Amino acid sequence: MIDEILKIRPFIPRPVYTERIKPFIDKEIIKIITGQRRVGKSYILFQLITEIKRTNPLANIIYINKELKPHEEIADDNMLYQFVKDNLIAETKNYLFIDEIQEIKHFEKALRSLLVENCCDIFCSGSNANMLSGELATLLAGRYIEFTVHSLSYEEFLHFFGLENSTESLNKYLTVGGMPYLKVIGLEELSVFEYLRNVYSTILLKDVVAREGIRNIQFLENLIEYLADNVGNLFSASNIAKYLKSQRATFTTQTILNYLKPLTNAFFVYKVSRYDISGLKIFEVGEKYYFEDIGLRNCIRGFDRRKDISKVMENAVYLHLLRFGYRVYVGQLGSTEIDFVAEKDGKSIYIQVAYLLMDENTENREFGNLMKIPDNYPKYVVTMDEYNSGRNYHGIEQVHLKDFLLKNM
Repeated sequence: MIDEILKIRPFIPRPVYTERIKPFIDKEIIKIITGQRRVGKSYILFQLITEIKRTNPLANIIYINKELKPHEEIADDNMLYQFVKDNLIAETKNYLFIDEIQEIKHFEKALRSLLVENCCDIFCSGSNANMLSGELATLLAGRYIEFTVHSLSYEEFLHFFGLENSTESLNKYLTVGGMPYLKVIGLEELSVFEYLRNVYSTILLKDVVAREGIRNIQFLENLIEYLADNVGNLFSASNIAKYLKSQRATFTTQTILNYLKPLTNAFFVYKVSRYDISGLKIFEVGEKYYFEDIGLRNCIRGFDRRKDISKVMENAVYLHLLRFGYRVYVGQLGSTEIDFVAEKDGKSIYIQVAYLLMDENTENREFGNLMKIPDNYPKYVVTMDEYNSGRNYHGIEQVHLKDFLLKNM
């Protein structure tokens, strides 16, 4: 079956993910590929299968996808376990690939047994973070490794569509986003947003409403619209409760938190906490939310370049840092806010994002905020200014967004 699927589903390589995973092939640990629905997790699995078959043509690939008719009946751990055992081949290396594994009840019990028996090398994909914090962590702590896949980076976007790095290409990316299936849909905006609205509905209904038992769908949609309209703004559940009250809708702070969590579980949005740079602590309240895909954000609220450009610029910078494995925070230094503090391997970088430095006051604010930070880690001001990109201001680099998004961080 998998050979037939690979023939009809050609893929564009995404080595940023496959090169991270390949060292773990044939290692006795479960490889879990997570991420929002439709960001290309299935195709990462296909690329890994292709790599395995290249190095070992006799490898037996057991592939399970609940969206395929032959696999519809695999409903729970017992059925999963039996299906795998029935398809193992003796005297050869067996590999198990399961797409969207959260659709199988108690799957973790089957995986634990298969891992202990060491009968196959296991790869899975899933679209729900709760799968890791709950189902997997309980029975398989220390026995799996997670790799999160994101929508296309700007560099991947250019590669997928054969585009040059230009302001025009960047503007297209900031409008339609980076869902990989746009390679099939094309970049015509009416078609793109029709497709993205369908993706949004699927995520909402399958990964949020159905899985989490959400009852008030209208409130959930209103909450998502609020998040889309307030990308990059400090957010608190109590503030949105006050806003909703002004709209004659009353919800408690806890209710709002209960609706936000499923959205982050589905990798649809990310919560970014505030970080006290001087005190080295994370604040309990006040955070920002960013979307996994800019195009999905734009299909929810529309993209008015005049008022939304700063929001989507911040979202793009956040995603770029996330793709490179940074832990990202909103920086706080006294009364001064730093757009992003990003940490990895004991090192930090600091970033301010501004559309244009239109006057001396704006320039003094963006550079001045970074100059207050008392360390020598890299600092950037990311803008859309076509003329001053690359300049160094007291050790702080000003860089155009289109060039920043191509930086290997």
